[in-house]
Amino acid sequence: MSDLPFDGAISRFFAKDAPKAIRKLIQKAGKDDILTPTYPYGAEIKAKDYDTIMDNLQRQLVRMQADIKASGKRVIVVFEGRDAAGKGGTIDTMRENLNPRVAHVVALSKPTEREAASWYFQRYIDWLPAAGEMMLFDRSWYNRGIVEHVFGFCTPDQRNRFFRQLPEFEHMLIDEGIILVKLWLEVGRAEQLRRFLAREQDPLKQWKLSSIDIDGLGKWDDYCKAIDETLAKSHFDRAPWTVILSDDKKRARIAAIQTVLLAVDFKGRDKALIGTPDPAICGGPSLRPPNAPAKD
Repeated sequence: MSDLPFDGAISRFFAKDAPKAIRKLIQKAGKDDILTPTYPYGAEIKAKDYDTIMDNLQRQLVRMQADIKASGKRVIVVFEGRDAAGKGGTIDTMRENLNPRVAHVVALSKPTEREAASWYFQRYIDWLPAAGEMMLFDRSWYNRGIVEHVFGFCTPDQRNRFFRQLPEFEHMLIDEGIILVKLWLEVGRAEQLRRFLAREQDPLKQWKLSSIDIDGLGKWDDYCKAIDETLAKSHFDRAPWTVILSDDKKRARIAAIQTVLLAVDFKGRDKALIGTPDPAICGGPSLRPPNAPAKD
């Protein structure tokens, strides 16, 4: 019996079922090497550079928080993306110096029996921000467009209804004066698997793994199709997606925080300190690399 979570399912997938090209990339890479060939940088940002940039951004986040509370602004930041793309780490970095009474994290578990029998968007309503609050959604209503679809947890009719109702739902939020920021974190297949393997081996991070992660190891192409379709159907003028290539977690965190700071007009905002999100890793849905099926 293995001491690893899910009886070592990730290690077995890596050894037996992972495409050879993916396996080779992981085996040959150094610790700080970027694995995705199309990623615009060959190595992670230097720690000193990251710390300098992040210090300025953290100060601006604190100013933004103070203004949100004082002015009664309402902010939603939706964090979506591939499994192991760095959503949780980015959220932690964004709120590490913020008041938890102002910046709340929403990470909903599997719907209860009653929630599953209700209007799909209903369970999210109670988690919308009141005046002076910022809600950070660690996954959101977009589960229906991607995860539920890939695993057959919803019917095609339910998913089609979701896409029909989605534009009006998000437009109602904006009409109410809520600032809505939608972030999609994208990570390459080799880097995703490398992160899964690291989590499997680290007793302090094994809790991050779920049965969905395990069952999804062989569904990369199904995810690609669902993601492409979902982003295409939900990239609205009033509620656009910002896609961030997150093979380098630190660069991704910088771009995500910059995007939020530039989306909220707050007292004391200094655009020179915030800077411009790196267009090589941060942009619209077209920034996502083409996902051709992996070959052995």
